Amino acid sequence: MTGTRWLLPLLLGAALLLPACRDGSSGEPGSGAPDFDEAAWRQELEAWHRERVARLTAPDGWLTLVGLAWLPPGEEVPFGSDPSLPVAFPPDSAPPRAGTLFLLDNGRVRVRAAQEVRLTVDGREVTEAILDPATEGEAGLARVGRILFYAIRRGDRIGIRIKDPESPARKEFRGIDRYPPDPRWRIVARWEPFPQPQAMKVRNAIGQEETVRVPGRAVFRVNGAPCELWPMVPDPPGSGPWFFVFADETTGVETYGGGRFLEAAPPAPDGTIVLDFNRAYTPPCAFTPFATCPLPPPENRLPVEVRAGERVLGHAHGESHAP
Repeated sequence: MTGTRWLLPLLLGAALLLPACRDGSSGEPGSGAPDFDEAAWRQELEAWHRERVARLTAPDGWLTLVGLAWLPPGEEVPFGSDPSLPVAFPPDSAPPRAGTLFLLDNGRVRVRAAQEVRLTVDGREVTEAILDPATEGEAGLARVGRILFYAIRRGDRIGIRIKDPESPARKEFRGIDRYPPDPRWRIVARWEPFPQPQAMKVRNAIGQEETVRVPGRAVFRVNGAPCELWPMVPDPPGSGPWFFVFADETTGVETYGGGRFLEAAPPAPDGTIVLDFNRAYTPPCAFTPFATCPLPPPENRLPVEVRAGERVLGHAHGESHAP
């Protein structure tokens, strides 16, 4: 086939893959909403993307995560830059043997500095301190040399998460690949509360499973195909954005194989919830093998291609699936 005759069916086919419904009760592209300001939406989307990149590339962002070590109970576990240690930091990043960690019966972790090693916790110099995994790094931030580390809990396991601002992932970061912004992927879905909260099982990247209680579902259509997403809701429900982990027909092809994340404001009083898939983002597991990301539950596997938001990064695990 010569010329450009082959382009017409291709473009028509691509158009059919975009959200096509116009009924606001079953999921409506944002450009059809009467109060939708596309220019303002584009500005807000770009600001969100800049903040996303800034958080990712920060000196303590996900690109700096270089290790995760699970602690055995009842043992003094040495840590430092010696690669033979159970909790090993990158070479030359800290003293070879910087101190010890001890998992206490209450699930907290005692950290002790070795002699003549400078240890700080939350910016204060100490010789010994307690790290609480319940804070998830919001507090209990320990530092030795250039290494930041803190305790986390995953199920019945307590681990030490290790971050290095000089990590190769941060140094070699080349940006985030995205689909072009498209207001038709700003979908106004119908929120359907369940009569009683339903159980949803969510597995994570290290094989653990958690059961969360879900109060309802977001229902919408894409190109006539019925879709729904079940959220993870903060406690209390109004204390933060609602969180969705989803997969679609691009997963593992054009987007990350472990699914994508999406945050949304809680449902509005009129029973709608806005799902802006232009803000669908790649989980931390695409950047580092030491993250423990939740994986898409069966309830959140969409039978359509969501060609919006972030695509697979060119350097993620050394491979690119972007078209």
